[in-house]
Parts: sequence; structure tokens; C-alpha cells
Amino acid sequence: MEERIPLVTNDAVVLAILVAALGLIFHTSSLKHPFFQRFYRVVPTVLLCYFIPALLNTFGVISGEDSGLYYVASRYLLPSSLVLLTLSIDLKSILKLGPKAVIMFFAGTAGIVLGGPLALFTVSLVVPEVLGMEGADETWRGLATIAGSWIGGSANQTSMLEVFGASPTLFSQMIAVDVIVANVWMAALLYGAGMPDKIDRFFKADNSAIIELQEKVEKYRQGIVRVPTLSDTMVLVGLGFGVTGLSHLVGDTLGPYVRENHPGLIQYSLDNVFFWIVIVATTGGLLLSFTKARQLEGVGASRLGSALLYILVATIGMQMDLGAVLENPLFFLIGMIWMVFHVLIMLVVAYFIKAPFFFVAVGSQANVGGAASAPIVASAFNASLAPVGVLLAVLGYAVGTYGAYICGLLLQLISNL
Repeated sequence: MEERIPLVTNDAVVLAILVAALGLIFHTSSLKHPFFQRFYRVVPTVLLCYFIPALLNTFGVISGEDSGLYYVASRYLLPSSLVLLTLSIDLKSILKLGPKAVIMFFAGTAGIVLGGPLALFTVSLVVPEVLGMEGADETWRGLATIAGSWIGGSANQTSMLEVFGASPTLFSQMIAVDVIVANVWMAALLYGAGMPDKIDRFFKADNSAIIELQEKVEKYRQGIVRVPTLSDTMVLVGLGFGVTGLSHLVGDTLGPYVRENHPGLIQYSLDNVFFWIVIVATTGGLLLSFTKARQLEGVGASRLGSALLYILVATIGMQMDLGAVLENPLFFLIGMIWMVFHVLIMLVVAYFIKAPFFFVAVGSQANVGGAASAPIVASAFNASLAPVGVLLAVLGYAVGTYGAYICGLLLQLISNL
């Protein structure tokens, strides 16, 4: 296939396009014009922040694959954002949200473990040749790597590649399925985040604990809000990027140390530098929430953190190429059916325990998207809820290898029927 050269290759220009698009979206969403008011009642702001970069990538204006912006945003802006979003958090109130968040996370894990084999079996009934590959090109081997990505992350995906031995060609095709299907589902979650009350009423869910947390945070903000000075803003920037620098220092030290001296811990992703970056940044923000730094929320800590997070949203969106679906339609069909099973299992569990849609969305994204996108989905409901996404995503790192391995064995069983 001929390599496509994007219209814009300079990352400085790409960043300008993305940030300009974000500015235009937020400007129009704040207008009182009837058209825009009706439009944004139907299309959530955060969904456009994600989808417009995806369209620019699909039509060759920019290239998410060739750009280094996602790496910069995920490694530098995301940790800083997590610090600023968590330094004013009420940790006790988050813990009072109860066990439903954890239950929904594990329901999402079960949905992925069982959904993959069910999807492969369903498609094989209609297209038997999907099971006809041999050796390293067997479809199930590639699907097992998706399970690793959708439960734990890239480190777990690589582990499943090594364990089950998918061929390089098959693995590259599965990466496309992984990225597109996961991002389409994230877009659906962001859309749902714009109407959680309607969904909760439909499922008769109890969202009182979440509303109580949001109201408590808003009341606290109103009590300390003031016009920020340049000094205030620079303190926020210094704290955010200062803790981010510390998180990189710890990650760059502990990741290789674990890999070289404690290989048994690799299965828990403890050799993953990004894992430690997220952990240290979140922990730093939580520790600051017990100090006077918590009052920096009054000068816009979460607002600045949200701005950094939205830039990450745009760089995630530019990773999606909708045209890639046409290259491997059968694999994408399996991926979409797999995601449907994942969602159905989560919705059934949510219905029986009356879990609010917030727990469904964040529990799912903590599995499928991990630490880079779970806080995005959580903050789409309310900026104060971003730490919930981080905490559940960290849980995904811990169980990812086990869940993906079980899923791989079930996929192999389906293929041998």
C-alpha cells in the first residue's frame, strides 16, 4: 500500500491547528445563538474536541502516526493535568462513592475476557474461514493482543504478543482494530457523558453519591474563588510540571530497575515507565490536597488542568483513521462485536446493582483506554471526578496480564472447536 503523506507535517503547525480547533469549539459552545445552543445540546463539546482531529487525520490533513504530539501530551501534559485536577480533591468523599465503581470495573474486565471469544465464535458461524489461518497467523493469536491492550495497556499487549506469538503482519492489523474500535467506543462514552441523567433515569440508577461529591466540590470552589494573578498562575504551572518532572525521574529509575532486578513484577506492568509517571503524578496531587495548595483551586487549578487534558483529547483523536476500517473489515467486525458484548455485560451488571452511568463509562474506559483516557471520560462528567478514572485505570494495570491471558486461552479454545 502506498504511503500517504499528510498535508501538514510540521508538529508546530499541527499543534496550532488542534488548539485553534479547540478554541473555536469552546467559543461557539459558549455563544447564545440559537443554532449553537441547539447543536451543543445534541453534540457534546468534548466529543467534537475528539472527533474533528480524527477527521483531519482520516482525510490526510494531519497524521497521528507520524506526529510526536500524542507522546508529548500523554507524558508531559497528562501528568501535569492530573496534579492540577487532584490537588483540590476530597479523597474521603471519593472513597464514599462505594464499591459500585470497582464492581463495574471488573464487570468491564469480564466483558472483555468473555466478549472476545464470543465475538470470534459469532463471526465464525457466518464466516468459517476466519478460523482457517495457520501458525502465527491464526486470528485468535492476534485477538489475544487486543485483550492485553483493552484490559491493561500497551505493556500487557506486548506481553500477550510474546506469549501467544502472533505474526508481525497479523499484529499490525490488530493494532489498527484496537485503536479504531477503542476510539469509536470512547467517542460514544463522551457522547453519553453529555446526558448522564437521562441514562440514569432509564436504568433507575442511584447517582446520589456522585451528585453529592460534585456539589461539595462546587461549594468549596465558590468559597475560595478569586481573580488569579500572574503569580498564582505561575505557581500552578510550577506545581503541575514540577510534580511531572518528579514522576518522570521516579519512572525512569524504577521502571528499568524492576525490569532488570525483579522480572516477576513485569506481569503487573511495574516495569512500565508510564505506569510510574501516572502513579507519582496522581499521588503528588492527592498529597497536595492535604496542604494549603488545595486552595489553589480558587485561582483555577482544575480549569488549567482541564485545558491541558483537552489538548490530550485532541491528540488522541488524531490517532484514529476511519479509513483503516476498509482494509480489514472482518477483523473490525470481530472487534465491534467484541465491544458490544463488553458493553452488554456491563449494562446488565449496572442494571442489577443500579450503578450510575458514570461508573459504567469510567469502568469501561479504565479497561479499554487506560490511564491516558479514563480521566478524560471521568472529567467529561465533572472535572472533580478525574481521579476516579485514574485510580480504576491503575487497577487495570494490575489485572491486565491475568485477564488477557485467560481471554487468549478462551480464544484458542474457540479456534480449536
